[in-house]
Amino acid sequence: MRNYLILSISLLIVGNSLAQELNCKVTINVDQIQSSDKQSVKNDMERSFAAFLNSRKWTNDNFKVYEKINCTIFINISQMPSIGNFVANAQITAARPVYNSNYETVLFNFADREFEFEYIESQPMEYNDNAYINNLTSMLAFYAYTILALDYDSFSELGGNPFVQKMLLVVNNAQGSTHPGWVALGSTRSRFALLDHMNNAQLVDLRKNSYKYHRLALDAFDKNPDQSREIVLDVLRTVKKVWTTYTTSILIVTFFDAKANELANIFTDGNLNVKREAYDILTALDPKRSVYQKIIAN
Repeated sequence: MRNYLILSISLLIVGNSLAQELNCKVTINVDQIQSSDKQSVKNDMERSFAAFLNSRKWTNDNFKVYEKINCTIFINISQMPSIGNFVANAQITAARPVYNSNYETVLFNFADREFEFEYIESQPMEYNDNAYINNLTSMLAFYAYTILALDYDSFSELGGNPFVQKMLLVVNNAQGSTHPGWVALGSTRSRFALLDHMNNAQLVDLRKNSYKYHRLALDAFDKNPDQSREIVLDVLRTVKKVWTTYTTSILIVTFFDAKANELANIFTDGNLNVKREAYDILTALDPKRSVYQKIIAN
């Protein structure tokens, strides 16, 4: 059961009614396609996709309004080969509140470069966990379960396991699809790769890190920042250990995509030895980002 201890930052929006799990904003960019009614299609897509994600019950748990998971999907449509067929890329992000603060930490920041789908204005958004109906609803369901898996992992160790199994079900159902992103021989940053690494026993420590990072470190940061930094540093040591064997793991890539700025801010202050070790790990594993320079600037 997803255990929230964030009431102190949510009282202004608390409600008594139960709600679905996601609070997802969908934004579509259609600037690159040529169509006389593209604005109408864009508006309809945004409404329909968001309704599918936000109105559906994805878990057996009861969420209050203030417990809903904030997430965004930005879909950039690059081509429309024929009416109703779209080639796009998507950026999916999700966040969760940090206890005793008004700060949200990014849980997930993922670029899907193979977001192909069919959609006709006002078409029903049909989905079944036990069947592949169409690529669009399968992709949206896959990311709904991914967000839930990562969110639950952040509140209890491997708490997202039931949703990883749901991700696996979506991927297995889509194996007969002609669309990219679902098969083992595709990109190392595909939906298949993401599921494969989240479901890999040899990479399980990366998922266990989520509970340590979010629940034990960030949620306690206001009370004991130095201890929290030590916990985050231990998380980085685990990432480094896994990285030596799985250098290109998509879980490591998405971790730094989500956390780079936050990590730099965490280690800007604190014990000099802790700062130095964190800086050395970060620049070794994620060398392309300059944001880590602020750690040793002071």
